[in-house]
Amino acid sequence: MSRLADYFVIVGYDYQKERSGLILQRFPEKDWSDTPFIDGIEWFCQPQGWTLSTERQEPRFFVSVLTDVDANRHYCACLCFNETVAITPSKPVDEEEAAVDRETPLLKPIIPSILHSSIMYAPKCLVLVSRLDYIETFRNCLGIIYCVYVENMPVPLETLVGNILGCIQVPPSGGPQVRFRLVIFYKLRWLRFDQINIFS
Repeated sequence: MSRLADYFVIVGYDYQKERSGLILQRFPEKDWSDTPFIDGIEWFCQPQGWTLSTERQEPRFFVSVLTDVDANRHYCACLCFNETVAITPSKPVDEEEAAVDRETPLLKPIIPSILHSSIMYAPKCLVLVSRLDYIETFRNCLGIIYCVYVENMPVPLETLVGNILGCIQVPPSGGPQVRFRLVIFYKLRWLRFDQINIFS
């Protein structure tokens, strides 16, 4: 039996370095002895690059397959979405244009290439890293975590992630089918999510 997933990672936009991602959280925080954490995973979460956007994009799911030095495959299932960010421009547009006029009076004012907007959208990714190839199962698990996060449901995300990383064991290939439900007891209520099947 092996774990369904080895790591869960939250990667967000790095505001200190432009066009870069930053690991905000990872579970577990210490490496497993049999599967070390993959450094640089933030580069595989946004294939088009880490950029702020003026338009909200729909959540998207994809899988990156990474191969380590021992030729072991690691499946990085990513669910990427945007979060609203308030941006304050350093100078108003009128001041920037006036500064250009004073510095180069012979040239026409240069139109700023970036639209000055007070609301931008920053990418954020939820990532499950596994040695197993259960793409639909990963999509379902990340979808549940995303819904709990976005809908602000009264469910501790740590419990969901802990159940996915620590409680779900998968038999070797050719073994019996595994079915599980992510069920959480919270404040005298049971919250049950959809049943997820694993075919080995």
